[in-house]
Amino acid sequence: MLTASTLDHPRIRHGFFTREGGVSEGIYAGLNCGPGSSDDAQAVAENRRRAQAMLGLGENRLVTCYQVHSPTVVRVEAPWEHGDAPRADAMVTNRPGVVLGILTADCAPVLFADVEAGVIGAAHAGWKGAVGGVLRATVAEMVALGAKTERIHAVVGPCIHQPSYEVGEDLRLQVISATPWADWCFERAARPGHYQFDLPSYVSGELQRQDLGAVEVLDFDTYTDEQRFFSYRRTTHRGEPDYGRQISAIGLTP
Repeated sequence: MLTASTLDHPRIRHGFFTREGGVSEGIYAGLNCGPGSSDDAQAVAENRRRAQAMLGLGENRLVTCYQVHSPTVVRVEAPWEHGDAPRADAMVTNRPGVVLGILTADCAPVLFADVEAGVIGAAHAGWKGAVGGVLRATVAEMVALGAKTERIHAVVGPCIHQPSYEVGEDLRLQVISATPWADWCFERAARPGHYQFDLPSYVSGELQRQDLGAVEVLDFDTYTDEQRFFSYRRTTHRGEPDYGRQISAIGLTP
């Protein structure tokens, strides 16, 4: 479990979990916390239980969404059953003991906290969700719960990095048409008509433009570090049938 100094506070429990320490096997080997994968359901449930135990906020407190690369944010009042998970890509809460979890396998997990207000958030930020406004929507929903923008601290967790992320001209145009400042997040790739996209810089740039109290980026590339991270793109390049998901989670202490 990786942690960030920006979120180090007695009122907060958080962790960017790796794939290490779980019970799944084969291509899911380790701590696969994604119920949307084709992994054994009991193994996934045990992995999620282990992640909750490491956070120390009790069992059956973890909630995750049915992530769809949207800007949709939900306010969490109490834990829900997995089958009741809403279609959304971010959550906020001011309820102690509720653990907000984001599942990723190259996209950027972002954890937020305004410690003074006792408001936390978690967002799933692939390029589509980030361009679509999920980060701004998360901050806005936190403010609606009583947070102050200048007190919100945000951390961008492990995700795919620029050397590993080749994209086409169409994706580049979609990004810079929505956010013209982001042209510098692309470098020309060796293949004509392609670019290397810097997802963590784009996500942190979007956060910094909201004048938050602090923005931290954890420097881990999910594609290249196979021992510690699942990667959708790595799986795709290998022609494997499926992939695991690591979880990043945050909760308020009671």
